[in-house]
Amino acid sequence: MHHLEALALIFFQSKLTNFVVQMNNFTSWRILHLKTRLPFAGRPAAPSLAFGRRRTMATSCPADRILVTSALFTGVDDEPAPGAVAIGGDRVLWAGPLEVLPEHLRGTDTEVVDYGDALVMPGFHDAHLHYFHSALYLSPLAERFVGENEADAVARLAPLAARRPAGSWLLTQGWRDYLWNPAGMPSRASLDAAYPDRPVAMYSGDAHTLWLNSCALERLGITEESEPPAGGSYDKDTDGHLTGIVREAAAMELMPRIVAEFSREELLDAYRSFERYLNEHGITGVCDVSLMAMPGLDFVRDDLFGALEEAGELTVRVSMFPTLLEDRSRLAALQAAHTGPLLSAQGFKQFFDGVSSQHTAWVHDPYTNARFEGDCGRPTVAAEVMEALVAPAAAEGSPVRIHAIGDEAIHRCLDIFEAHPVASPTHHTIEHLENFQPDDIARIARADVIASVQPRHITLDPGGPERDLGPERIPYMWPFRTLLDSGATLAFGTDSPVTDIDPIDAVYTAVTRRDADTHEPLGGWLPEERITLAEALRAYTAGSAAAAQRADELGQLAPGMFADITVLSPNPFKLAPDDLQQAKVQATYVAGKKAYER
Repeated sequence: MHHLEALALIFFQSKLTNFVVQMNNFTSWRILHLKTRLPFAGRPAAPSLAFGRRRTMATSCPADRILVTSALFTGVDDEPAPGAVAIGGDRVLWAGPLEVLPEHLRGTDTEVVDYGDALVMPGFHDAHLHYFHSALYLSPLAERFVGENEADAVARLAPLAARRPAGSWLLTQGWRDYLWNPAGMPSRASLDAAYPDRPVAMYSGDAHTLWLNSCALERLGITEESEPPAGGSYDKDTDGHLTGIVREAAAMELMPRIVAEFSREELLDAYRSFERYLNEHGITGVCDVSLMAMPGLDFVRDDLFGALEEAGELTVRVSMFPTLLEDRSRLAALQAAHTGPLLSAQGFKQFFDGVSSQHTAWVHDPYTNARFEGDCGRPTVAAEVMEALVAPAAAEGSPVRIHAIGDEAIHRCLDIFEAHPVASPTHHTIEHLENFQPDDIARIARADVIASVQPRHITLDPGGPERDLGPERIPYMWPFRTLLDSGATLAFGTDSPVTDIDPIDAVYTAVTRRDADTHEPLGGWLPEERITLAEALRAYTAGSAAAAQRADELGQLAPGMFADITVLSPNPFKLAPDDLQQAKVQATYVAGKKAYER
């Protein structure tokens, strides 16, 4: 039977169920206002949230719109089922089987949208991205590419140089020396040959290294006598000359000066374009996390978000996480300034290490391909300093998110979070979690710490884990299946601009353990760590809502939750795992309003 025909019939049946529905109203309304802990992203929720149970808000008002589908995924069960979602204002009023839709929700002005066989699900929520740089590198202000090799990367600057004003910075992101043929770290010489009189700054794909030409070094005031900030470096050749490669904290310190030439309106345009890009990919919310540990350099631009919100142009729900410093007043200021449902500040972010590909991730045992004796990477700050930062924040009730990639960084991070937990319903979060000491996997759940991971990182560097960490540590890298089985909550994101924000690609990689572009390796990398489609979707919705500290209002389709909804067609549950990328976003709703339609 067609869905609209079924909708017409339910009102004849509704008298039979109306009494039960009304008896549930009071109880359901009270439940909505309780801050309950999020069910683990890999396990079914409590029975009160089960798909077959009816939850209704205590309202007699008709819905603004009702979305009908044969495939409703509320975020609780492992399979979608026929059903409907009733929306009033910016909230879900009701979600469940169509045949028991309460009569009063269908008013004369209620819009009914029949999505047929498409999947209707909670909106994708990216748990970890860097909004400023993501927007910038997708705008006309900059370029984004990997390049085939050093010479090719230089050649790809030409379109940017042609459209940007003479003398302005040429800024790009994306190069990865280990993916080039031939592989090898670039130098300023190739940039100098092409652009002797124009500053060039090429940010690496992992966002931890800058490649500069001589003109850029001169404009930034960097000489061979310059001292880099703690935790950073200016690379030099064997003769003591600058190579143009600037790493970690030193690179981070320079970025604000490089982007300072862009006007506020140019940046607002970039933010608007990125919003549209997010909505087109079914993303309804993001966690904008600090990109840099340096004071005042987190690039969490609440001023730009605030301007869009004031103009009624904000179409993505944004949770901001500025840098954790001794002076914690920035978070308090953000929370005081931004109190609306679309824009808020939820906690802090800090950095414990770098990245494995550059041997700056902090590992317990030396890298397999050690560059010097005792090559174990390094912490960005000493463990006792990190604990001194976390302890007062946690005591004040502010959750902390810590970048920890290497197994030693993860281990020490857990030590700190166990000693300084944050009061429920908030959660501390560890970001990235690339490789574990075996006993630490189970500690994640025991410590009530959220594992914020980016599936596309798994295949970003083919052969990289084997090259850097060796076969003994491989089984403990990105162990999604093991984490879920231990009771941990996974939160999915992209680390954009490090990888693209498309959630379908990330879900594909989590389910198949294969790269979303190359579809390699056949059979998947560590295939025993594959997770199910339902688990991946929950990690990208309810899990990410928990990382955003908003599990009580985001991540499921249930009464009282914000009506942030994504519609996918064809229904990915009807596709084989290898075909998941065939699913496309048909519509995106943010706060009950349609933000995108294909």
